[in-house]
Amino acid sequence: MSQHRWLRAAALLLTLTAALIFTLPLGGGEPPVVINNTAVPPVPTLDAGRVARGAELYAQNCAQCHGAQLEGAADWKRPLPDGSLPPPPHDDSGHTWHHPDGLLLGIIADGGDPSDGSKMPRFGERLSPEEMRSILEFIKSSWGTENREFQWWITATTDGR
Repeated sequence: MSQHRWLRAAALLLTLTAALIFTLPLGGGEPPVVINNTAVPPVPTLDAGRVARGAELYAQNCAQCHGAQLEGAADWKRPLPDGSLPPPPHDDSGHTWHHPDGLLLGIIADGGDPSDGSKMPRFGERLSPEEMRSILEFIKSSWGTENREFQWWITATTDGR
């Protein structure tokens, strides 16, 4: 009878081990992001210190136009009388997460493209590259999982522009 208990315990242990092996992602970390059958490494974890610094910098440099809660201008998709576009939101309701990091950092540094209807000024002379990355990290912290994954995927699969 003790041999029967031992066999049941061994079978249970083997079953639990197999279940654990098949449910954990390879490498023990987060699973890769896969879109259109193209996999990229897992989404990088946001750095809490950088997010906090980015929140301060965003409040000082961006909130006046893009809103304290990243909500953008009201009716941001409708051109103004001069043909320019109002500042878009940077939260999930906008389109910031559609673009790779390199493009977003370039827009912060060099300003928006007037031919695209943007009046966004350049911040490259006012903010360091590290400060601009902190602002972007703060913005990313407001996005849901799906949008973070898409934005990471587009960043990882393009040259950044």
